[in-house]
Amino acid sequence: MNIDRSQWKWLALSIVFSIVVLALVLYFTIDENTFTYLNALKPEFLIAAILMHLASMCAWGLRLKFMARSLGYKVPFLHCLNAVFANLLIAAVTPSQVGGEPVRIHELYRADVPLGDATAIVIMERVLDGILLGIIGGVAILAMWAGSGDLGLSITIPLFMMWILITGFVVLFAYSIKNPAFLKNLVKKISGLFTRRWQADKIEEFAAKIDSEVDNFNGAMTNYVKQSKMGLVWGTVFTVFYWFSEFFIASLILMGLGEQPHVVESFIAQIIIAIIMMIPLTPGSSGIAELSATSLYSVFVSSSIVGIFVVLWRLILYYMNIFLGIFGSIIIVKREILRQKISQIKADIKADIRQTKSDVEEKVMQKKE
Repeated sequence: MNIDRSQWKWLALSIVFSIVVLALVLYFTIDENTFTYLNALKPEFLIAAILMHLASMCAWGLRLKFMARSLGYKVPFLHCLNAVFANLLIAAVTPSQVGGEPVRIHELYRADVPLGDATAIVIMERVLDGILLGIIGGVAILAMWAGSGDLGLSITIPLFMMWILITGFVVLFAYSIKNPAFLKNLVKKISGLFTRRWQADKIEEFAAKIDSEVDNFNGAMTNYVKQSKMGLVWGTVFTVFYWFSEFFIASLILMGLGEQPHVVESFIAQIIIAIIMMIPLTPGSSGIAELSATSLYSVFVSSSIVGIFVVLWRLILYYMNIFLGIFGSIIIVKREILRQKISQIKADIKADIRQTKSDVEEKVMQKKE
């Protein structure tokens, strides 16, 4: 697993965009009180925030492990954890911080999980994320609506619509699993917009391929839901732990800066930011995340530390992810290189054996003559 030059360019663009936005946020928020807060900085809370983030990564790795185990596959925890790390790097170069799914599927496949089951596991991960975010997102949006006089309907209404779309997608996905014909018709209608000028036989072949792929996908998902009830239970448990840990990091940073944790307000802000970051606007949602956090936290956090807070928050949840992603990717690249070398050595040995056998047979024939 590796990322090509264009993806490295996107990563660089994402980092530059993030740094520029953070610099602007600091420029407009730092004042004389900021240094007073910094003098009272409590590093133990920042260390706790870093450890909390690592704990959430471990929860994600355990979710992969237990969801795979429920289907009968024994995938080592460290292998799952490294898959999560490598996934973070790809997420940092793709819009809306998604895109790491192929990495996790690839790593499960490398751990001898069939491709169909690996795909089902990773998709179910996202479904569990969507269900949880949909539930707590509804609560957050209602709470935000109640305070719309402070935040403004121009912010509340678009976010409410975005939550409706996310929840609708989860419901639509669940319905399509029970009714594969619906999914087939939907995919054909969408693809029909791009295949109108194709020849009839080519369109027919493409439609048959859609039917086959939908049947394979539906079969894998149905099989997972039916055969791995405990996988869904464990997946739900680790999903809750993961998101709780990620959302609580902001409160730990606030306490490290001498502020109140604002747990409820922070959770509402975090779920709103998570919904905003699903919109594919910039690589890794860089810039979008910083501006969203600044706007939301400035409502209940002193303006003197909002900028510092956002910088620390992104250092842990974005820049640390890039570091972990590069670390995980290096491990995978080294493993793949070693795997190729071993395969080549085996191929060379087989070729040598065949050649030796051929030479022996040739000498035997010569003696007989």
